[in-house]
Amino acid sequence: MTDVLSVENLHVHIKTSTGLIKAVNGVTLNQAKSQIYCLLGENGSGKTTLALAIMGLLPETASVVSGSIRFNDIDILNANDASLNSIRGKEISMVFQDARAALNPILTVGKQLEEAINAHNHIPKRIAEVYSQEILNELGLPNPKSIVNQYPFDLSGGMCQRVMLAIALINRPKLLIADESTSALDVTLQAELMERLKLLSQDFGTAILFISHDLGVVANMAHHVGVMYGGTLVESAEVVELFGQPSHPYTWSMIQASPRLDNPDKTLTGIMGVSPDMSDLPAGCPFLPRCNKATVTCRVSPRPLLAGVDRDHLVACYNPVSY
Repeated sequence: MTDVLSVENLHVHIKTSTGLIKAVNGVTLNQAKSQIYCLLGENGSGKTTLALAIMGLLPETASVVSGSIRFNDIDILNANDASLNSIRGKEISMVFQDARAALNPILTVGKQLEEAINAHNHIPKRIAEVYSQEILNELGLPNPKSIVNQYPFDLSGGMCQRVMLAIALINRPKLLIADESTSALDVTLQAELMERLKLLSQDFGTAILFISHDLGVVANMAHHVGVMYGGTLVESAEVVELFGQPSHPYTWSMIQASPRLDNPDKTLTGIMGVSPDMSDLPAGCPFLPRCNKATVTCRVSPRPLLAGVDRDHLVACYNPVSY
């Protein structure tokens, strides 16, 4: 199957007043049409920086040191502004975590949807209005005819999140990047929105790069999961394989620290230590200071690279969890 997105050995650094942040360190991933690929990891692990690099929206203080990003046949890192503007919002879209802040407070919902349509299409206003109401209805918003005439401050947080998704999906993109797009919603709305996204992905062939630190959401959404830690992928596998037999000690520890409805008596075990300082990463495995399976090899060797433990299951570890 042809890949919609291909990221190869990507390194992204960010200059700050306190030093150089090594936000992304050698990430490689490939995503196919209609596939829901979830990036899982703690805050600060580099997930959002990776997403911004894919969109070509890194801040001026950030730079891609090495690597490549290809979306279909487009080299994102070497494309000019005109090329990037032609695909953003049409071929590839992104939904940010804070939907209310991302929406324009002085434009109605309908106007913002019509702007997204007209940025890449030339269609009559009446048809744009119909499309706008249809996408709001697809995302489960009640009374779309009324909502298109409302402003973001008239809507709840959950409704704003759906409006942002509607703007991102109005042109039927080939790739949707959703950065913690359900984290502000209650559990019922989360479940409903995830099901609608999965249906839209199936119906229109949209690949979804879903970013989250919530294991329950990832287990529900993903076809494939990439676990990020210290700016790098430490494990990559199909969702059932990853949750059934996690191989990296970090993945295993996250699952052990998560409660389960089917095992209410489970003893939860926290992960010792703190996340790594991205301006002072160790030369070897970034998880080494927190790992309870570290060996002498782990302490004296360079950062481990992703290697196969099974078909389609990769792990960056010298001493992976065995079963």
